[in-house]
Amino acid sequence: MSLHLFPAAIYQQRRARLRTLLRERFDARGLVLLPGHFEAPMNYADNAYPFRQDSSFLYFFGLNQPGRFGLLDLDAGDDTLYGDDPDLLSIVWTGPLPALAELGAQVGTAHTGTVAALLARLQQANSQGRSVHYLAPYRGDTVLWLAQALNQSNAQVQQGASTALTDAVVALREIKGDEEVAEMESALAVTADMHHAAMRASRAGTVEREVVGLMEGIMRRHDWQLAYPSIFSAHGEVLHNHGHDNVLREGDLIVNDTGCSSALGYASDITRTIPVGGKLAGLQRDLYNAVLAAQQAVIAAVKPGVPFVDMHRLAAGILVDGLRDAGVFRGATEDVVHSGAYAAVFQCGLGHQIGLDVHDMEGLGEDRVGYGPGYSRSPLFGMRSLRLAKPLQAGMVVTVEPGYYFIPHQQAQWRAQGLFTDFIDYDALARITQVRGIRIEDNVLITPTGSRTLGPHIARTADEVEAVMAA
Repeated sequence: MSLHLFPAAIYQQRRARLRTLLRERFDARGLVLLPGHFEAPMNYADNAYPFRQDSSFLYFFGLNQPGRFGLLDLDAGDDTLYGDDPDLLSIVWTGPLPALAELGAQVGTAHTGTVAALLARLQQANSQGRSVHYLAPYRGDTVLWLAQALNQSNAQVQQGASTALTDAVVALREIKGDEEVAEMESALAVTADMHHAAMRASRAGTVEREVVGLMEGIMRRHDWQLAYPSIFSAHGEVLHNHGHDNVLREGDLIVNDTGCSSALGYASDITRTIPVGGKLAGLQRDLYNAVLAAQQAVIAAVKPGVPFVDMHRLAAGILVDGLRDAGVFRGATEDVVHSGAYAAVFQCGLGHQIGLDVHDMEGLGEDRVGYGPGYSRSPLFGMRSLRLAKPLQAGMVVTVEPGYYFIPHQQAQWRAQGLFTDFIDYDALARITQVRGIRIEDNVLITPTGSRTLGPHIARTADEVEAVMAA
């Protein structure tokens, strides 16, 4: 069994920073409990889904194995890895596995113990009135385990997550270390191969799932998993379309949103729009270039201190202007964006943080991760789907993914309700709805002075996409 880990010192430093942050900024005391995941059965206990560790446990303790728990004592200043060594019956099925003490050494902790010892320590802390800080659980089996371990009801567990721990984890995880950036670029190198292969394979008569299978085969040669289910569809107006049954037709635009998880669990998230037949021409090319212009304008503008919500508005304005020649929008661009009318064609947010999770740390609470002091979620359709609004910091990695989505159901409903008629010509909008969807997405590191698009270059301009398809 091979373990994919950073050097032990990385995990030691992360845990030390967490202890310092909790004590000095949040005046926290007691224990920090970081439960890993259990295996999740598909249909019976011994037939489980591919295992994926909880990302915060992975960040601080590194082990992509079920049944592991981390505990930090904020008062004593030590860390302990808990879990049970495999018994003989387990080894029959798995082969020899490292002992817990060996695993602890590889992630930089000298203290290890059994799960029974952990439960006893938590019961002792409870009897002594010591605080036990834990993150909000988002899986049912974790809720049940915490309820038993802390002698609480399920409702008490869900209500008792530590805001101090959550804020401290967000503050640490959203600033990526050099080792994390390198791991993300490793994922992006494989993702580039997947996307270029998809471009070459997207010919008329091909079924979508054949191209998806080709991409996943490239990833599986590395023994990796998808970071999220692939979106590869001629119906790009369906933002999270996970069906792959369409037969590709000449002139279709395919939205390909596919990324993978690296050996250490770091995600990539890339979207390209592919013209079946190999050519972007006429209206398709004009709209594609407008989406690309919006993306590149944002990448040029992002830097530390810039609120991401401002970048969303910047992209929305460029997308509005890109439809003026088609007669879709009228009135001042600023007014169209401020009113929310732009969401007739751009219904989602511009992007999100990415790291160990494709929507990084979303399990800790989207508003807590993406908004923060001074920023609140807009009630406007479209704008309310923005996952990240707060100012950017050096070390963050974000996706920049503007797009056009022409959704007939939305158009019909808004038109019937008489919404935004001062800004939208619904007849003109209906005439271009056959384009369906266009999205272009890259992963961008915020640097001290600006930004850097991560990974190898993946064909992005219309000419580049056409050249890859021709090859």
